[in-house]
Amino acid sequence: MRLPHAVGAAAAVVSALAVLLTPGAAHAAPGDTIALPVRDALTALAVQAEDRTGYERTKFRHWTDADRDGCSTRLEVLIEEAITAPEQGANCALTGGSWYSPYDDAYFAQARALDIDHLVPLAEAWDSGASAWTSAERQAYANDLDDARALIAVSAASNRSKADQDPTTWQPPATGYRCAYATDWVAIKTRWSLAVDPAEQTAISDILDTCPNAPIKVTLAR
Repeated sequence: MRLPHAVGAAAAVVSALAVLLTPGAAHAAPGDTIALPVRDALTALAVQAEDRTGYERTKFRHWTDADRDGCSTRLEVLIEEAITAPEQGANCALTGGSWYSPYDDAYFAQARALDIDHLVPLAEAWDSGASAWTSAERQAYANDLDDARALIAVSAASNRSKADQDPTTWQPPATGYRCAYATDWVAIKTRWSLAVDPAEQTAISDILDTCPNAPIKVTLAR
């Protein structure tokens, strides 16, 4: 007898979660894809104190041109996230176009008004485990175009207000985006096997308690 759709879907989620949280999860490898409810993904993250010793932003080489098409990572994100596509000139110079910044629920008609934010900041990544990575791994993190949640075009004002803060001390001014922000934060930390500190874990948990327990799907980078 076939299970009702809802029961079958629930069973599939439970099965995926069991794989992740049992000892067999240790066999997960870069390139593997996992799916589970966001609150369970948060619980599965390692919890440890942060350490910024030795951090320098230059240790994360960013805005590279990995595919050598003339467009840096920054420009690739602007092109991908444009509401109205900009025109591309020589050396990937962009003119025209329009964008939406979810952090502050605002629209922009000039690319120079936007920053590309590392949703989990470079300094936060360092604090949470990236200090032990190779230079190549840090460069890959800083230019992660393979997960659309990792880099996001937002207003320069909101990005600079956020700086290197985590959800303990900063959340998007647009309150309607806060559930998505916390969910994506957990997804990126899961993708890159980054830890959370106790205060960060509590802050994210408090946010998620007011949100749907949305499933996340993550392809592991590490």
